[in-house]
Amino acid sequence: SEWMRLIDAHCHFDFPEFDGRRKAVLEDARSGGLSNLVIPGVRRPDWSRVSRIASEYDGLYYCLGIHPWYVAEHTADDLCALQGLLEDRPGHCVALGECGLDRLHGDMRDQYALFEGQVDIAALLHLPLVIHSVKTHDEVYEVLRRKRFSGRVLVHGFSGSYEQATKLIDLGCFIGVGGVITHQRARKTRDTIARLPVDALILETDAPDMAPAGVEAGHNSPAFLPAILAALASLRNSGPEELAQSLLRNAQRLYGWNENGASER
Repeated sequence: SEWMRLIDAHCHFDFPEFDGRRKAVLEDARSGGLSNLVIPGVRRPDWSRVSRIASEYDGLYYCLGIHPWYVAEHTADDLCALQGLLEDRPGHCVALGECGLDRLHGDMRDQYALFEGQVDIAALLHLPLVIHSVKTHDEVYEVLRRKRFSGRVLVHGFSGSYEQATKLIDLGCFIGVGGVITHQRARKTRDTIARLPVDALILETDAPDMAPAGVEAGHNSPAFLPAILAALASLRNSGPEELAQSLLRNAQRLYGWNENGASER
């Protein structure tokens, strides 16, 4: 659609679920208004695949990071490797992530060292941070505050209270909005997202995960971005076109893009 330019700020487009059909999925998503898509890196063995796939299609960008689920397979050496790669500012790499904390997965004490190390690298290199936070919003807030992180942050796939979201926004974080808001049972998150300032929201799918209502688990796609936008518009009683323009500006601010959606270097 001419009037809508949508950015999927967080999509695992490198995952094997998309093998053999990336071109078709992108064409489908583009017909719904998708202009750009950002692929987060989750573990060192995947970084090269993430950057390769981002280079194979127009309008794709990526991040590199160590996700809390995979901290056990990484060491301080991997943080050094990450810093070395990001220092070179590879084209189309727009942020450090996905990093963070997850209370439901593994040992949080182990997660802290790698999360804090990645916050330090992002601060040093002036890169935005993409954060995975599950039942740890207060902890993430404390780390960012204690380190006085002043860069831009996406707290992706947000599921939490209005108070938690507001504290994070006050620190300069954006709140990632995805398929969760299409589920009636997600009352607390839907209520939160409905009330937050529009300039704090970022649209994302987290595909193939976080499927919207009516979509089989593991079958999410960037083509569902317009459905998430429609759900957000109806939650907030706003017009989808106007909302899409605000969300586009937010994604451009987060990733340091100019009006064309290309990285400013």
